[in-house]
Amino acid sequence: MKSITILLAEDHTLVREGLRAMLSLEKDFTVIGGAQDGRKAIAMASEFSPDVVLMDIAMAGLNGLEATRQLLKILPQTKVIILTAHGDDAYVRQAAEAGAAGFVVKQDSMMDLCRAIRHVHQGHAFFSASIATRFTRLQRRRTDSSADNRADQARLTSREMEVFQLIAEGRPNKETAVELGISIKTVEKHRTRLMAKLDLHDTASLTRHAISIGIIENSVRLTLL
Repeated sequence: MKSITILLAEDHTLVREGLRAMLSLEKDFTVIGGAQDGRKAIAMASEFSPDVVLMDIAMAGLNGLEATRQLLKILPQTKVIILTAHGDDAYVRQAAEAGAAGFVVKQDSMMDLCRAIRHVHQGHAFFSASIATRFTRLQRRRTDSSADNRADQARLTSREMEVFQLIAEGRPNKETAVELGISIKTVEKHRTRLMAKLDLHDTASLTRHAISIGIIENSVRLTLL
């Protein structure tokens, strides 16, 4: 039987190596590598085309939600499972919108995670039992919610999301430009547009919003808060 190839995207080394060790005990799993951030995850997935990617949300440089969106454009056949400590409605909705096939909270058991991997590999969606009912409710609410329609109108592009995260992490415009391979002037234009869309007008507010929606962790730019 062909094994399921798995890529781990997790910024905490101990967690990443622990997952690798545990998953490697399963006869039908092959862990092909680990990435410490979203950009590395995309690069490794492009090289190895894994069957399943386990993706943390809060990672420096490029968060797991945006990495999922970009990865699935390149490898639509790959299944992404969001693996995070956050299980509230906002995270579930964002994971679904990003195209994730599954959502597992870190409080779940290894048995649950293995079941999720096998389930999404077979073409099914998988959500932790603790959030499955809420996810169904969220999907129904999206059908007729005017608030969701307003949110869709203000949605950031992938590039704006990248700039947003780097600003929230405290990166200066010059460093952001170098990392994204664009000009400082283009960074400034993206910054102006995303601030207008989000109705946020200073870096501290952007950082607080980034933390609230889970794309950076509380420890990032704590001095701004």
